[in-house]
Amino acid sequence: MAENGRPSQLEFQESIDAESLETPASDFQDPEYEFDEDGLDLAAKEELDIEAELEGEVRSGETNSHQTPVLHWDIGTELSRNSSEGCAPFRSGSITPDGLIDEDFEEEIGQPIDEDEAEAGDYHDIARHGIIEVAGDDVYGRKVIVFSACKLPPKTELNHQRLFEFMKMTLDQYVEMDYVIVYFHHGMTSKNKPKLSWMVQVYRELDRKYKKNLKALYLVHPTNFIRILWNIFKPIISAKFGRKVMYVNYLHELKAHLHFDQLKVPPLVLQYNAKILSTQKPTYPYEGDVQRNNSSLKTQQFGVSLSLIKANYGQVIPPAVQQTVEFLRVHALDSEGIFRRTANASTLKQVQRRLNDGETIDFTEFHDVTTAAVTLKTFLRELSEPILTFELYEPIIRLHGQEKEEQILQAKRMLTEELPEDNYTVLKYILDLLSEVAAHSDKNKMTTTNLAICFGPNLIWPKGQASLNTMGHVNTFALLLLDNFDELFNSGTS
Repeated sequence: MAENGRPSQLEFQESIDAESLETPASDFQDPEYEFDEDGLDLAAKEELDIEAELEGEVRSGETNSHQTPVLHWDIGTELSRNSSEGCAPFRSGSITPDGLIDEDFEEEIGQPIDEDEAEAGDYHDIARHGIIEVAGDDVYGRKVIVFSACKLPPKTELNHQRLFEFMKMTLDQYVEMDYVIVYFHHGMTSKNKPKLSWMVQVYRELDRKYKKNLKALYLVHPTNFIRILWNIFKPIISAKFGRKVMYVNYLHELKAHLHFDQLKVPPLVLQYNAKILSTQKPTYPYEGDVQRNNSSLKTQQFGVSLSLIKANYGQVIPPAVQQTVEFLRVHALDSEGIFRRTANASTLKQVQRRLNDGETIDFTEFHDVTTAAVTLKTFLRELSEPILTFELYEPIIRLHGQEKEEQILQAKRMLTEELPEDNYTVLKYILDLLSEVAAHSDKNKMTTTNLAICFGPNLIWPKGQASLNTMGHVNTFALLLLDNFDELFNSGTS
């Protein structure tokens, strides 16, 4: 222990390392709670705000009624000190192999697109706060669920049991496919922090169904409160789940794994991030392994527009799309869970680099059809404008609630009259493959509903982040395109 009473840099770093934690959970236990005989269930006692103490909100020298010493140090100073000494207090978010390679999957995948659930149904009182949102796919083709602590209202104004139910309802729409959670911790205060017993309930009741396909949990801007929670939860957290937890000190560290420009970060989080960046001046870690938005590169395909690719390659169907579709049509129609599973991250980056260099890829060399499947989804998601265009986003959302015949009529009009001809051609080329995949759903378990959930957010998105309400409408429109493919695309249009 350092002379000033704070833990030394080495002690502090080791205390939050999931693989090296040796301190008994009871030593870091919130005095408000106590473990039962099994060390699992927590019973609430009088309320005490740990984070307030750790953040220095309690005066130095005070003790609580449980005779627990009050810690009092400036976390900002501690972060700066550790950063200046070359060691961040929390390890940054580098994905482990466990979070990159699909481990296994269940036979039945995908959830029906339930219009009522997509609109949050009876949970409008919870949904209106925007605490939980969906941000499309990450760079590995996995759904992104965002939880923002700063959007939690005062705990006296929020029914946390209903929040938990709403959380499960949201996850249920995506839990049968690979997904990640981004948790913005900044903004959790003594006024809105849920009770520790509720947090334990959340972890315990989110069973294997929810944990199996969770590939990464990004904890953004962690504080000492997170460190203490980790110690408390350690007895009930599996080592496998622990390896999925990634600490993210600065927002730019997310750029290696997420489409950051499509991630709606709360203003309070942006302000806090700017403050710690100006104070600590960390080394920018993201080197941009995949070249993006570099229009000077004549062979660039990822992160640019369809028109630029056409101008550079002299063909409407981008080579990346043509090569992946042709491979999948031959090798993947019977592959169970195709488009739902994730592939190795380093392999994906390698493939994108080679495609950006103008190379023709023989996907058989990877011995894994998911590489081509995720590459196709990634290409669509990284277009500078979605294939269905920003302009059509609002008209597509407004189709919700109309009669099916009217939806088909309006969709056909938008596709033939308002969608650029090249976009139409590429979209038809891709949907034709997806229709073939759906025709083999008895073997690959990919129905049109499952395919719509996988591809909807990659075909259309707004400028910014789609709300949870509209995400269901996006998926429903993708389902409309797939279920009515012949009528929409093969009736004399081109």
